[in-house]
Amino acid sequence: MTTSANAAGFAASIFDMDGLLIDSEILWHEAEIEILGDLGVPLAADGCRNTKGMFVEEVTEFWHEQYPWASPSPAEVAVTIVDRVIALVLAKGELKPGADHAIAMCVERELPMAVASSSQYRLIVAALDHFGLRQHFALIHSAEDEEYGKPHPAVFLTAASKLGADPRRCLVWEDAPAGVLAAKAASMACIAVPEHGEEGQSAFGLADLVLGSLLEMNEARWDEVVARHFTTAI
Repeated sequence: MTTSANAAGFAASIFDMDGLLIDSEILWHEAEIEILGDLGVPLAADGCRNTKGMFVEEVTEFWHEQYPWASPSPAEVAVTIVDRVIALVLAKGELKPGADHAIAMCVERELPMAVASSSQYRLIVAALDHFGLRQHFALIHSAEDEEYGKPHPAVFLTAASKLGADPRRCLVWEDAPAGVLAAKAASMACIAVPEHGEEGQSAFGLADLVLGSLLEMNEARWDEVVARHFTTAI
């Protein structure tokens, strides 16, 4: 079945990347623990979750304020972390279960798609190319072009503008609480797929649908999101 964007209700679909399309959260944790640990930051996986969804330079600034180090600068550390994450993604990264399925549902509905991520462009492009996903996306937009990262809605609003879509008719796919908050602040519908152990965070209560995996998405759930969002948003 193929339906037009108008019939589907949405005019565009916007995907987060890390932890949503690509199982990279653990790789971010590995890189941050390794690199920040060498600078004296006593970081573990639970601590990494405190900065989930932030732009990487916000992460290094955050930890520099908590545990100041002399050098290199937080900006330089951010570059090193991204370099390491790219290497880890290329070496052992995997797609999240159902990533292809979710993309296919949007293709079937003829929705233009974007990736709007807190990651830097070079990581987004490297990851999408590595997994053969880049061809599906009309737009890649990084929070590095924005003054504020998630949970500020700027990254999603800019993506919608560049796609020529009314924000109220955009569907966001997210895994992070900050991303859900950003999507709802932008007046967009949001499907959330929390990482294991994060399901209880209050931000997910704002999502139009919460899934355990992208594999759970189906026609009935799509219709549920459309009905819920457009009953309240427009």
